[in-house]
Amino acid sequence: MTDFNDRERAEEAKFAMDEDTAFRVAARRNRLLGQWAAEKMGLTTEETDSYAKSVVQADFEEAGDEDVIRKVLGDLTGAGIDVDEATVRAALEEKSIEARRQLMGGV
Repeated sequence: MTDFNDRERAEEAKFAMDEDTAFRVAARRNRLLGQWAAEKMGLTTEETDSYAKSVVQADFEEAGDEDVIRKVLGDLTGAGIDVDEATVRAALEEKSIEARRQLMGGV
């Protein structure tokens, strides 16, 4: 019975670690996406940092990525930047890969 309990605890610990990693990757990805969008909008360094944080916060509105995409797309078009949803989605995917590399590489 001890082996079963040990295995169960190990699986729970792995699940918790995987969830934590996924959360950290998503937060880093959203920050990177915010920085990408801020650069397109020509924001200052301070404004970029604040905007990137607001993109991270936007991800807590609903499950999935739609809230982040909606925010960034709306902000870019509101700033007069000619961008479409496909471009934002592509940037989101690119930043997801970059975020995973940064976190797994210890950057």
